[in-house]
Amino acid sequence: MRPLQWISPSLFALTAFSAVPEPGTAQVVQGHEYEVEAVETGSQIYASRCAVCHGSNGDQIAGVDLRHGQVTQAASETKLRQAIRGGNLDAGMPQFNLPPDQLDALVAFIQAGMDVGGTAVGIGSPAQGMTLFEGEAGCTRCHSANGRRAGLAPDLSDIGDRRDAEYLQRTLLDPSGAMLPINRPVTAVTDDGRTIRGRRLNEDTYTVQIVDDEGRLRSLIKADLHEFEVSTESPMPSVEGRLNPRQVADLIAYLLSLQGAR
Repeated sequence: MRPLQWISPSLFALTAFSAVPEPGTAQVVQGHEYEVEAVETGSQIYASRCAVCHGSNGDQIAGVDLRHGQVTQAASETKLRQAIRGGNLDAGMPQFNLPPDQLDALVAFIQAGMDVGGTAVGIGSPAQGMTLFEGEAGCTRCHSANGRRAGLAPDLSDIGDRRDAEYLQRTLLDPSGAMLPINRPVTAVTDDGRTIRGRRLNEDTYTVQIVDDEGRLRSLIKADLHEFEVSTESPMPSVEGRLNPRQVADLIAYLLSLQGAR
């Protein structure tokens, strides 16, 4: 069995991806094969053994955010399992002598974003992810983040606070399938023949607000439009085939680290 690799500052590193599994099937993640039932079992173990201290979202202890893969120690899978079984008396964590199948189930549940219906997603290095975000992945051509302005696509400065790892993975691999309706590209043709393309921000019965291709906020009155088309195809290219699984894991880690102003 290939060991789970942990990367400082305590975020998971990916060894394999999987799609959302069909009920009763297995998913191969982090070198392990987990049955869907294992994630469900892990949720029950977490609720009975872990939630009282870590909270239902896994972020009740300072420096620990289990939903986002952040832990204070555990430089390897072995040490993580030792931390669960051996506890940490200085931090007030008791020992949990779980059988191997229950320990695997608990790990699977945490990797699935603490969502019994989720897919376990590997998370890599935020630092490497930032390098990809600003370089090879080409994200800053359209997206803003942490004061770096682009404007053509949604600002991602707080994306890690609004979205989980599973959603981010789906967006990176299948942008059109994961795109929210309010963010869909639009093309508007005015009665005087002007064509305006951009991203929809808001829409009601009479008006639509968009960010146009030059990054300007535009408010259009529908009665003044000759044509108005909303596309279901995202202009964002998929990273599948352009980035390897480790790079995708790093990019997810960086996006999760974008928590906005606190």
